[in-house]
Amino acid sequence: MKIKTGDKVRVMRGKDAGKEGTVTKVLLKADKVIVEGVNIVKKHQKPSNANPQGGIVDVEAAIHVSNVMLLDPESNKPSRTGVEIKDGKKVRIAKKSGAALEK
Repeated sequence: MKIKTGDKVRVMRGKDAGKEGTVTKVLLKADKVIVEGVNIVKKHQKPSNANPQGGIVDVEAAIHVSNVMLLDPESNKPSRTGVEIKDGKKVRIAKKSGAALEK
């Protein structure tokens, strides 16, 4: 998968199309990602020790990885990714500007 935790992405399809956020979790087996502040759903929570009141809680749900694109660090626009070898190491780059995605 080309998207990793901590990447800035933009949602391209679905009810939250156009929203941007940071990837907080990657679900490899399901090919899904959880993006901060995107795809918020209501979850009914039973009372527990952590939440003794219970009730309805807003939770970020997973989005399929095909519905998000990485943002180019220079232009802040969606870009496809590639890999270049620099100093003997593989580095992810944004194809739009050629900028490295890793710091």
